Amino acid sequence: MILEDIENFVPFNKEEETDKKVLIRFIRDNPDYLLRTNPIGHFSSSAWIVNEDFSKVLMCYHRIYDSWSWCGGHADGDGNLLEVAVREVKEETGLSDIKVLSDKIFSIECLHVMGHYKNGRYVSSHLHFNLTYLVQADEKEKLVIKPDENKDLAWFTLNQVLTKPSETWMVEHIYKKELEKTRLFLEKSEML
Repeated sequence: MILEDIENFVPFNKEEETDKKVLIRFIRDNPDYLLRTNPIGHFSSSAWIVNEDFSKVLMCYHRIYDSWSWCGGHADGDGNLLEVAVREVKEETGLSDIKVLSDKIFSIECLHVMGHYKNGRYVSSHLHFNLTYLVQADEKEKLVIKPDENKDLAWFTLNQVLTKPSETWMVEHIYKKELEKTRLFLEKSEML
């Protein structure tokens, strides 16, 4: 199912076009592509969380990256990456009412994760082969920090999404893209 979903995914830009080829090849060459035991990389899933009127995005202050970031996590063997994304949102934010705006992949990324310590153990640098899904949540619902993963949670205006994170590469290559794709999604929805 993951392979078919990625094969059917229509890239938004050259980066996604290139990453799509890399993700497909990684799946075909690595039977353990869903597991962290693969030292080169593994699949992860993220959620781009918008509020009801698409004017804000929910982000978490990620402990490892020391930056504002989207929510998401490792597949850990689960082949339903949409469910992984929704589960991670609930775990990382405390939100319970998540609306999936589309069951199709919203974006794809190959992300480099720097070596770091997690739970007292060193995790070597590796890649996250990431699928992102577009979800919606009520910005009035209470947020609950997950202390082992994030330090804070906040709804940001679309402009703040480009100024709050300290990871310049993520802002320039990922968050700008997500905002543009969100705008296009909203335009298409309004035409229906």
